[in-house]
Amino acid sequence: MNKHYLAALTCLLLAAGCSEKNAYVPPPPAKVEVSQPVEQQVAEYLDLTGNTQAIKSVQLVARVQGYLQNVFFHDGDKVKKGQPLFLIQQDTYKARLEQAEAQILQQQASLQHAETEFHRFTELVRQHAAAQTDLSNWRYQVDNAKAAVTAAKANRDLALLDLGYTEVTAPFDGRIDRRNKDPGNLVGAGEFTPLAQINQIDPIYVYFTINEIDLMKVIKRSQLGSGEAEKMKIPALLGLSGDEGYPHPGNLDFTAISVTPTTGTLLMRAVFPNAHGSILPGLFARVRVEVPNSAKNSLLIPDAAVGYDQLGSFVLLANADNVVERRGVKLGAQVDDRRVVTEGLGREDWVIVNGLMRAIPGNKVNPVRLGSGSETATQSVAP
Repeated sequence: MNKHYLAALTCLLLAAGCSEKNAYVPPPPAKVEVSQPVEQQVAEYLDLTGNTQAIKSVQLVARVQGYLQNVFFHDGDKVKKGQPLFLIQQDTYKARLEQAEAQILQQQASLQHAETEFHRFTELVRQHAAAQTDLSNWRYQVDNAKAAVTAAKANRDLALLDLGYTEVTAPFDGRIDRRNKDPGNLVGAGEFTPLAQINQIDPIYVYFTINEIDLMKVIKRSQLGSGEAEKMKIPALLGLSGDEGYPHPGNLDFTAISVTPTTGTLLMRAVFPNAHGSILPGLFARVRVEVPNSAKNSLLIPDAAVGYDQLGSFVLLANADNVVERRGVKLGAQVDDRRVVTEGLGREDWVIVNGLMRAIPGNKVNPVRLGSGSETATQSVAP
């Protein structure tokens, strides 16, 4: 009996257990963070590439012949305008200067004698004690002596210039390269061998080109005529290899007067401060130039909120019913960590910015609204 009783009880328990079913409880909506687009003024810019170049550069050459006597700098030094750099042997040129000064004294003595004789013969002719031809001769001698004095003074000035050329000085403040000639070498003997090169790199130029298509866009949007860009001091930003963004501010300084037919580009130049001399000539440069009169109100969203698929760029929205929607958008350029949206998005839309992996189009979400608002600061973005 006990065995049958236990068997029956076991069957009853099993039957009761098999009759109970698990009830499905749907998961709660995924939690996401949403924010509205930020509205702010945005100015367009062009991203261009170019090279840095010294604002002044000169090759120092010997203007007179002689042996290089002294060098007064170390290679790579910073030099000041008028600072002595090279000295060419001066003995020959000092002697020529003394010779020229002696010729002046000699010609002045001849002039004084001729003037004395001219005055004496003028009196004799008036007294009918000398011939008129003698007076004419002494007038010629006076004029000839004056010309000789003038020529002697010119020779003295030339000798003085040659003596001055023996001392080579810095034409401006800058940094000098290594010397190409050592003391003891003959220089200026009909050869063009620069003694050294000096560059002024504060400020520094950056030359770059703009293609014809972008140029016409700029002209159409800014309505600037030829030469007006330089007068307006249009802001430009410079970035070098290794720089994040464009940390060096400057302005547009020059635009060429014609487009190069073979390349369809226009040469432009910007100038940038370089007080520390860290920007060297010849570097590859990234230049960002703002398009004048291009600022307008734009909508910006975090760049991380933008997705891409076969249909193009899109964002995920949380609609009024907290249901996820996919919205195709047309993008502009990037401003810091935000992206300009030119089409497909309204000011009142709530864009999912965090929790995108949990947001599935058509599913409900639990949106957490983040603060947003208009920003009035003008930013620059690429067209």
